[in-house]
Amino acid sequence: MDKWFEMLREERDQRQRPEQTPFKSKAQKQYKALRRKNDIYSTVAGHKNLSVGAPFDNKAERAGTDRLRFEEVEREAFEKHQELQPKFWFAGRLNPKVSRRLIKIIEEFAIEAGEQSGLGAPVEVEDIRLVGSLANYNWSKYSDIDLHVVVDFSKISDDVELVESLFHGAIWRWNELHDIMIYGHEVEIFVENVGHHTRSRGIYSIMNNEWISEPDAAEIEFDYATARKKADAFQTEINLIDRFILEKPRSALKSIERLKQKIRRFRMAGLHSPAEEYSIENIAFKILRREEALDRLNNMKYDTYDRILSIW
Repeated sequence: MDKWFEMLREERDQRQRPEQTPFKSKAQKQYKALRRKNDIYSTVAGHKNLSVGAPFDNKAERAGTDRLRFEEVEREAFEKHQELQPKFWFAGRLNPKVSRRLIKIIEEFAIEAGEQSGLGAPVEVEDIRLVGSLANYNWSKYSDIDLHVVVDFSKISDDVELVESLFHGAIWRWNELHDIMIYGHEVEIFVENVGHHTRSRGIYSIMNNEWISEPDAAEIEFDYATARKKADAFQTEINLIDRFILEKPRSALKSIERLKQKIRRFRMAGLHSPAEEYSIENIAFKILRREEALDRLNNMKYDTYDRILSIW
């Protein structure tokens, strides 16, 4: 038990430290992926000391990177503004140039989704809605363009779960092929069924050019300090799991899956609370996402699964 607490304290002490630039741009993401591929030179049967090429047979840290080298999200990223993002909004209406481009993006997505799903025609879109922080006063340089594409699932199939799976696959393929940015903000697509209640104070219908739910800056309140502590606790769990992946990959895989579900439930609890997107749970989730802790957890899952299937 003492050893466990010592390990826990050590991981907390090694919480993420700021660095000059986050892994946000397309080029930086590619560099990160290449660095992960090159881990073969600093893992078991590789080289611990890369300058002399000394072989070793124990666990080593990855070459070329500190395992916690990601930019820490500053508190200011969650402070509210007195105006909506000025490049996106004019007099309470979405910038026509942005609106036309977002509609074009969804038209292309509808065509691809229709082709890949075997529907034989583009997906019929009921509405395109901008939600999240860019439709509110809590936007920041980290904000994604959250586009919710409203589709009547019953026009495709009575099996709602099947249709959801179809769109999950279409979104995943779209994200793999595209990295679209508008004024420095990445476009994120989500498909929802008609009648679905989106947990967001700001919801704007792009197709109808009007607010469905207009945000109010006075309603925004953040408890950043508590959210930061919650995010740090999850990061500690991620670090602890990472420490025993090599020795116990099957146990690690179960722990990773449990933690992913835990984080998912944690966020949903916040979104269904009266505070909704301003809840401690949702802010903590955004911190984890912006510091790429969630990407790291997913990569750990895939790497662990590959390790289980490999013969060493």
